[in-house]
Amino acid sequence: MVRVTPLILAVALFMEQMDSTVIATALPAIAADIGTEPVALKLALTSYFVALAIFIPISGWMADRFGAKNIFRLAIFVFMLGSLACSFSYSLETFVASRFFQGIGSSMMTPVGRLLLVRSTPRNELVGAMAWLTIPALIGPITGPLLGGFLTTFLSWHWIFWINIPIGVAGILLATRFLHVIDQRNPRPIDIVGFILASIAFAGAVFGLSVVSLPALPIIYGYLTLAVGVTAGILYFLHARRVKFPLLDPQLFRHKLFRTAIAAGSIFRIGIGAVPFLLPLMLQLGFGLTPFQSGLITFVSAIGAILSKFVAEKLFASFGFPRLLGFTALVGGLLIGAHGLFEIDTPPALIMTVLLVSGLTRSIFFTGTNAIGYGDIDDEEASQATAITSVAQQLSIALGVAVAGAILEVSSLLGGEGLRLLDFHIAFFVVGGISTLAGFLYLRMPADAGSNVSGHKANLTAKE
Repeated sequence: MVRVTPLILAVALFMEQMDSTVIATALPAIAADIGTEPVALKLALTSYFVALAIFIPISGWMADRFGAKNIFRLAIFVFMLGSLACSFSYSLETFVASRFFQGIGSSMMTPVGRLLLVRSTPRNELVGAMAWLTIPALIGPITGPLLGGFLTTFLSWHWIFWINIPIGVAGILLATRFLHVIDQRNPRPIDIVGFILASIAFAGAVFGLSVVSLPALPIIYGYLTLAVGVTAGILYFLHARRVKFPLLDPQLFRHKLFRTAIAAGSIFRIGIGAVPFLLPLMLQLGFGLTPFQSGLITFVSAIGAILSKFVAEKLFASFGFPRLLGFTALVGGLLIGAHGLFEIDTPPALIMTVLLVSGLTRSIFFTGTNAIGYGDIDDEEASQATAITSVAQQLSIALGVAVAGAILEVSSLLGGEGLRLLDFHIAFFVVGGISTLAGFLYLRMPADAGSNVSGHKANLTAKE
């Protein structure tokens, strides 16, 4: 069961993670077909992430009110309808609206899927289950550009959405047949004011960061919406302290393991969010590779992610969360920085080796971070914990892309020669350095922190 449940959930999560990146390679073809410019079509990317930011906060309440399994299957169905709507879009407006609708379904799949896993898995088996669930989150963004380039080149861009239909149907059928999860319902009232404030806060932050990093609109709109988002976030925090049932309860951060996992995961994810943005651009603009050639090189990271599932559980049982997470964060950040050493004449085999090891360390890190965060969270708080975790993930990824884009912009302006290979190198050095900071948060923790999840303490006792 420790494998069956996460693999069923991974079907939907892989679809969601892959789809969020697969569209990037097809933008020129879609734009030409519906009669608009590729830059304008980036609004479709932004609308998708804004939908995530708005509806992720309410996912925990939906799961508690109507049943996590029901909401998970409904989310897959909505995502499929959104995919069909995207494939039949005929203008910029219809495509942007379709992507927003698709994002509504996606916003429920990830947090509710993780909630189902936490509720159906004993804490001492959570690392193994998370190892299987983490894989789609890592290989989806890597396989997305490769698959998108292939389908768009050899078939048509419509296939990048049609392929979601059989995957979604399989996910619904498998969830109906094999997911046996106790349907814990909590009929607490919905925090309407909190939902509005949280929606404005997170959507403003994601939209603002998206416009700043991928300007399809005047950049001033990005800064204005960021300011609105930050203001709404402050108001939400003040509101949540006064109500009995806040939509997302800040009191969950009283748990040290949860608090550390959110902070460290968000810091590390800044670098991870920047890599899918920087690396294909560097390989294509700096090295002169085609999108398909670039995808063939970056795909090797997915192999590293897959390999991690065979060793993650044993490694955490042997070394514990703090030491192994600290080590993988430091190594993972350094490997991101090592991307900045790639030159045009760097052997592809060497590049692929770095990407392979990087994918392995990243997967181990996120497996552990996703698991340790629930070490001091009880089942009643799990729904809010998954929603907060998902929001933090989206914000940190958007921040990573924004930071990378800002570094490229500033570096190229200072150089005065347009975008250069050196600008990409600087960006990788900076975001890699940021990611290493996550390791120090874990290394400060006691060696047996989260041992009820990792089994580390029990393992030491057995050896003694």
